[in-house]
Amino acid sequence: MKKIILGILALLSGQVALAEGVQSISAQQAAQMQAEQKAVIVDVRENDEWNAGHIAGAIHIPLGEIKTRAAELEQYKNRPLITQCRSGGRSATAADVLKVAGFNKLYNMDGGLNAWQKADLKIQQN
Repeated sequence: MKKIILGILALLSGQVALAEGVQSISAQQAAQMQAEQKAVIVDVRENDEWNAGHIAGAIHIPLGEIKTRAAELEQYKNRPLITQCRSGGRSATAADVLKVAGFNKLYNMDGGLNAWQKADLKIQQN
């Protein structure tokens, strides 16, 4: 709970604090990792945001559910996991939660879906 509170405080202050061992990567790096390394993208945005458009192949687990649903990601524990939201703040908090849950190959997409679209990378519409 302390890490979640610290993550929220970091968001409010405009700073994104990543746990030790969580790397920040660009949208282009995330796309490359997804394609080449079979990295898994975890979209932590809310349902309405997901429904408006998302990265093909991403797994949707809203931030508020990440702690209770982390077990759904166990099958990917040996693969790189990239957390992603709209702009990179909520996904940093999600990466911190997953780190505490025992995941070690964690990355946070800097700039989130906004950066993904700005890089002219495609999204999937529902």
